[in-house]
Amino acid sequence: MNTIGTVLRLTTFGESHGVAIGGVIDGFPSGVVVDEEYVRSEMRRRRPGQSRVTTARNEADEVEFLSGIFEGRTTGTPIGFIIRNTNNHSADYDNLRDAYRPSHADYTYAVKYGVRDHRGGGRSSARETAVRVCAGALAKLALKQLGITVQAYTSQVGDIALDGGYEAYDLSLTESNAVRCPDAEKAAAMENLILDVKREGDTIGGIVTCVAKGVPAGLGAPLYNKLSSSLAHAMLTINAAKGFDYGGGFASVTGRGSRQNDVFYNDNGTINTRTNNSGGMQGGISNGQDIYFRVAFKPVATILREQSTVGVDGNDTLISARGRHDPCVVPRAVPIVEAMAAMVILDHYLLARTSRL
Repeated sequence: MNTIGTVLRLTTFGESHGVAIGGVIDGFPSGVVVDEEYVRSEMRRRRPGQSRVTTARNEADEVEFLSGIFEGRTTGTPIGFIIRNTNNHSADYDNLRDAYRPSHADYTYAVKYGVRDHRGGGRSSARETAVRVCAGALAKLALKQLGITVQAYTSQVGDIALDGGYEAYDLSLTESNAVRCPDAEKAAAMENLILDVKREGDTIGGIVTCVAKGVPAGLGAPLYNKLSSSLAHAMLTINAAKGFDYGGGFASVTGRGSRQNDVFYNDNGTINTRTNNSGGMQGGISNGQDIYFRVAFKPVATILREQSTVGVDGNDTLISARGRHDPCVVPRAVPIVEAMAAMVILDHYLLARTSRL
């Protein structure tokens, strides 16, 4: 399944070390002004080689739009685009042709398809997420016209975590450091931890928090197309994502309903809630409050250490990964989480328009 969405649909194609990756966006509304410099800036946020805490692979990630845009505006027809791969070092993976890397998709792809592209993981590589960021940038431009913003940030790396929720921080500071954390002191500690882990040839995980503001009430549909479940699905399609929760999330299991319930009140003619433990969604439908959620990412599976595994012949062997890899995926995952959230919210907005007269 290479397509996500209901009304707004993104289909992606390509492999890590192929000629190019790309996508087709169908169902995108017409008349949206395409700020190509903004799209480029979003691509730079995800691109490799941007700092000491990311992979050294140096891709420009320039987007070539092929269709669906005329005189700077979307036309409502499919938007096709490609992103060429220009800095792939396929020889770095020659020693992995006949062995399965621990915790990668090598074995499962081989079992399912009977063939696999061993170069950088092929289709299972996080390289594909560049396509999502491009599509998400367009979605964010459309949401901007509706007064909706989506902002993500790094809230935890290893055991270093922010102490408060998103309301406690100036999220405009997120891009002021390499780890994309709005707390400068915590950001410095996170960066040092990542660099220490990198020097050891190891990797580490963390959490990305995301908040969407300005989302109107009424987005989402019961029972199997809830906004919350759509967000969870989208986030868990991101490479290395291992967990999703929203609002009070897993922490709410230790509380009681008397404290967890979001009490309604009349706010000068507008229905509001005194708290937002629901994370902006109740019954899977947006209630007009800020939507916020968290995505947990595991340590990157590729470590620069010798590991035991088995070969395609089933015999025990040892492998040593080469190449250029992220010691922590979290900083580059921030724009990916935003992109996926923006596409889901825009998709549900378009779907809601068809729900009632």
